[in-house]
Amino acid sequence: MLQVTYFYDSVAMDVDNIVKPIQDAIIGLAYIDDNQVTDILVRKRYLFGKFTMVNMTETLLEGFVHGNQFLHIVVTDAPDQEVIT
Repeated sequence: MLQVTYFYDSVAMDVDNIVKPIQDAIIGLAYIDDNQVTDILVRKRYLFGKFTMVNMTETLLEGFVHGNQFLHIVVTDAPDQEVIT
């Protein structure tokens, strides 16, 4: 599963335009081919908005401290393919 959160600081891009370049960029790093990705979750959040972060990592914290827009990308095992929620 590919999870992308785009933390923007002014004008946000459309989330549907963000995914494909990211999928292509991590070929060979996270998977062999992007056709292996079966599930994608893409979000955009205003960098200075009000939200709660669960499982804050040091790297993610650095993104907030710098105060510039950034992407948070997580690749995990896909959920059960026989269950659709």
